[in-house]
Amino acid sequence: MQVERLQTHVVAVPPPHIGGMYWIFVNLTTKCGITGVGEVYASTFHPTVIEAALKDTFERYLKGHNPHHIERFYRQCYSSGFTQRPDLTMMGAFSGLEMACWDIIGKACNKPVYELIGGKVHDKLRSYTYLYPVDKNGKHNYDCPQLAAECAIANRELGFTAVKFDPAGPYSVYSGHQISLAALERSADFCKKIRAAVGNDCDLLFGTHGQMTPASAIRLAKRIEPYDPLWFEEPVPPGQNAAMAQVAAKTSIPIATGERLTTKYEFHDVLEHKAASILQMNLGRVGGILEAKKIASLAEVHYCQIAPHLYNGPIGAAASIQLASATPNFLIQESIGTWDGFHAEVVEEKIDWQKGYIIPNDKPGLGISLNMEVVKAHSPYQQKRLHLIMDKRPYDVSQSNGSEDWKGLDKDE
Repeated sequence: MQVERLQTHVVAVPPPHIGGMYWIFVNLTTKCGITGVGEVYASTFHPTVIEAALKDTFERYLKGHNPHHIERFYRQCYSSGFTQRPDLTMMGAFSGLEMACWDIIGKACNKPVYELIGGKVHDKLRSYTYLYPVDKNGKHNYDCPQLAAECAIANRELGFTAVKFDPAGPYSVYSGHQISLAALERSADFCKKIRAAVGNDCDLLFGTHGQMTPASAIRLAKRIEPYDPLWFEEPVPPGQNAAMAQVAAKTSIPIATGERLTTKYEFHDVLEHKAASILQMNLGRVGGILEAKKIASLAEVHYCQIAPHLYNGPIGAAASIQLASATPNFLIQESIGTWDGFHAEVVEEKIDWQKGYIIPNDKPGLGISLNMEVVKAHSPYQQKRLHLIMDKRPYDVSQSNGSEDWKGLDKDE
């Protein structure tokens, strides 16, 4: 079997852009006519650059090769250009192509991928969602604790047993910083109101995005500890695990991290420093399914768990579902709502979500396929904005009373 052809599709996500501004899908086709699908979560550059990177990677390291040979493909990409170190953009491109190879492998032997990476452990996967509160004008409002509490109740009634929110304020290209007293108080108020609204029916997942210095994160952790969150996510910027370990050592709240990391080498460093006990790899960036499985095994040795990150499209989600299904130390999977809206439109059959759980299907490969009519109708992506953006300004305490540009969705770049 040989991989013969690559197609890429950069799909523009309609407003309000839940899941990012665009999704990058790849199709690989073999000489014998099997097509596999994958998704790239690489956002350092505009998708036109990623498309060129995909073409170059495909032609150098995958075209004409057997898709079963994942290890060969990984090592050639990882070492490309005499690097032999984690490279976020290369591993993003590789991840999407690797997923598509697994989709082909599964289809060739008529097995879901989870049966090929250890076999199914979980018949259903606990899931959580961010809170997406809507105000009386029908607009998303992420700054109001009471609206968040009402949204949490609605999600609990749907069946979710965990909800995530990020009230600590904007994240700047100059972060980490000391967040203001107002932001500290607002964060505690969010936790207080949501905990009162859902009781013990839902875990609270306190999301941050590297906004803080270790000292500021420790101050915040003390404020929210009384509400017993399941985790405190990425409290300091990624890449300096000794700094995150300072926070982990000073709080009873488990630290979660990993959405901006890639390869087993970066996650090994997290574990060695005891910086986090919950690993949040994104399969479209971390190095694909096999690399994520290796990271899960490293976590298992340290008695840590995985909670795959997902702020992109449903193909990356399908790969995460395959991994989670076959992973003993799986904790919870990020969902984007109940996988309705555009996440359902862009695939032939939506992800099966029932009463708070994702139900893995038994279809071969990744178990999902693109609706090409919808893909073509929303391609190509024509804006200049990246998938996510950060505030270009330094953090200003005097302007920090609201969380402002949550996930960079509402402000022009």
